[in-house]
Amino acid sequence: MALEVRVGVATDVGRVREHNEDAAFARGSIFVVADGMGGHAAGEVASAIAASTLGELAERADLTVADVVAQVDVANRRIFTTAVRNPQQWGMATTLTGVALVLDPDADPDADPEADPGSSWAVVNLGDSRVYRYAAGELAQVSVDHSEVQEMVDAGYLTDDEARVHPLRHTVTRSLGRDRLPVVDTWVLPVVAGERFVVCSDGLTNEVRDAEIAAVLAVGADVQATAQDLVDRAVAHGGRDNVTVIVVEAADGPA
Repeated sequence: MALEVRVGVATDVGRVREHNEDAAFARGSIFVVADGMGGHAAGEVASAIAASTLGELAERADLTVADVVAQVDVANRRIFTTAVRNPQQWGMATTLTGVALVLDPDADPDADPEADPGSSWAVVNLGDSRVYRYAAGELAQVSVDHSEVQEMVDAGYLTDDEARVHPLRHTVTRSLGRDRLPVVDTWVLPVVAGERFVVCSDGLTNEVRDAEIAAVLAVGADVQATAQDLVDRAVAHGGRDNVTVIVVEAADGPA
């Protein structure tokens, strides 16, 4: 189908933090959120490097999943090198999650080069920021949190409600900024007209439950209003962290 992508972006420092260590890029084929860690402004540096590095792919028309993962590796090396050169930023890191429009991996490589090869969504994730997909009235979390509490939930030691208040809920097990890139989780999904993706930092999900996120999406407001509504709700519910939300919608465009 002829694809039109609509996108809304909103962010807020919240009610507790002094600085916003989240960063986002949402243009072209790349829609990512990074949640920085490290303190003393270092988290801001790490997340900005991650988001801008992935943004370098935004205008690529021939993007593949492998290209996106390779660019995550570039971002990781840039963050680590920056920290090595600036001792006050040593240990800085960031999550990274998002969606990218990539070439359909099932497309025929011998097809007419002038024909539209079709697109798929590639979801990528490192850390505990999240990607949700909303389609046909149902919300589903696509990404899997890389966190201590998620591992305990998976092992049956914690319930989801217990995980929300556990003291280790902010401890991530994979992030960018290390000497070697951890495994990057990826999923490839077909493009479906009318679907929406929510790409967010944990400042949203720690304050707003999935059912409320789904209810906001069900209203059907435009993507910018939806992103702002979600951020406003996170702040109203406590705003204990920075919160950033990207809402991406796939729609039928002009043929």
